[in-house]
Amino acid sequence: MRENVATVVRKFVSPSMRYELRSVSTRLRGMLDRACVWRWEISRFKLQAESPHEFLYVGRANQREMAKLLIGGKHVPATDGGLEPAERSHVVLVSEVPTSGALNVPLYLSAVVPLGRPLEDITARYDSELRRSIRKNRPLYQMRQTVVDEEIEWADRKMLRPYADARQGIHAAQFATEEVFRIAKTVGRLDLITLNDEVVACHLGCEITRGGKRYWSTLRFGYTEAVFSDAKKLREVNSITTFMALEWALENGYDYYDIGLCVARPDDGLLKWKRRRGGDIDSLGNHASMFIRLPKVGTARFLWDTPLFALEGKELTLHLGLPDGPTEEEAARRYHEMVFGGLDKIYLYCAENSGERFLETLRGRYANLQVMPTLQRIASS
Repeated sequence: MRENVATVVRKFVSPSMRYELRSVSTRLRGMLDRACVWRWEISRFKLQAESPHEFLYVGRANQREMAKLLIGGKHVPATDGGLEPAERSHVVLVSEVPTSGALNVPLYLSAVVPLGRPLEDITARYDSELRRSIRKNRPLYQMRQTVVDEEIEWADRKMLRPYADARQGIHAAQFATEEVFRIAKTVGRLDLITLNDEVVACHLGCEITRGGKRYWSTLRFGYTEAVFSDAKKLREVNSITTFMALEWALENGYDYYDIGLCVARPDDGLLKWKRRRGGDIDSLGNHASMFIRLPKVGTARFLWDTPLFALEGKELTLHLGLPDGPTEEEAARRYHEMVFGGLDKIYLYCAENSGERFLETLRGRYANLQVMPTLQRIASS
């Protein structure tokens, strides 16, 4: 019997090469989708009625909401249509195709924890409250893999899907049930998390090999309604589930634990949550971008309101604004939680001859990381 293509690829192509091939294939599909110009639209919107900045969106109609999510987050109402014409200098161009001078802004980023060191060294980056919670609650929970059809179906129907809907609403990206079965039985694993012998959560994950390094990657967490409808209980179970996946990755010799994808917004609460658990930002798993051209006037104010990640080649950068008005102390509070491992550069847009004290504050905050990003000041209005 002739071997199928997938079997031949697995036999003769290294795991790292398979990852690169999948990445290239995904990017090509994305390029073909964007090439369907009959699906494009040109639309205008504002994130805040009083803001001087107006967004001009050029791209597929079904990606407009993703552009709003990337820039403003889930809870900022955007105003469409009926807008007064903005000055040309205050227009922010958001496009699915590159434009001159635009930032290449990824849609999603992963939070990746470097392993290969004792668990105590990893948890040393946790705050004291999180460490206490884990010490207290970890012994109460157990984790076991399942390949039983009935349990996989139940986990998909009762935990993975309802939790994604409850957390993300219209932005929820669900796996097809068949894909959950495929991952659980062949290319990854589905673990059930129990508390007092009652299933309260699940974890769907798989292995990724990139550049010769092995990553244990979280694809989805799921929780029962009794857990995700109780904010306090969800915080506890969510922390323990993530910690148990980290433990498993460390015990099984992985180089990194990928906590999973989240929207690539420096202000995103989920990204900050993962950062507090030792996750460094990484473009792993992201194959899509928006191209954002900054306004000619008010760039520092725009980036104060809307900090942005961007890609320069394969390197991640962070773009921050320091406009006239806020004090150095206010700036320090504004960017208090924007200390991300994995950055190559940080750009600070501010008036000429200002911002030096804040750059020193940033240097101090990044001093404890293994790799210090380059800090660059850009004179801007």
